Amino acid sequence: MTIADLSEIKGRTYPARRRTQNVVGGVSPVQAKNFSIGLVTLEADGGQVPWHNQEQEEVYFLLEGEAEMCLGTERKIIKSGQAVYIPSKMFHQVTNISNKPAKMIYCYGPSGDVAHWKQELEGTLPKAGVEAPPLPDGATPQCTEKPK
Repeated sequence: MTIADLSEIKGRTYPARRRTQNVVGGVSPVQAKNFSIGLVTLEADGGQVPWHNQEQEEVYFLLEGEAEMCLGTERKIIKSGQAVYIPSKMFHQVTNISNKPAKMIYCYGPSGDVAHWKQELEGTLPKAGVEAPPLPDGATPQCTEKPK
């Protein structure tokens, strides 16, 4: 039996002020072919998964906090206990809008790394309204900072 223990998974911190811990896939001891799952902690006041898209379809499930979810041309506030389905290739972004850390689970399939992780670390994410579609009206700006 293979077990992934969050207390033993260091995870990775990204420039947009979040930590991602792979529970299934990535560096986790648990691997699957058809899906990946992880826990994301968005820092208070603006921690973000920046505007991006990917081949895989995905679900974000907010466990704690309140966040602004942008999906294509839509922008909505989501709260703990709510899940959002993200179709394949659809641009999306989630931003913590509360003064406390927010936690969410992601699940996408098929498994494998997604390009936006590497792009964010390299500072090469496609910029909203330039190389990517614009964010919905009123949305928090996309974090495109390079790591320091």
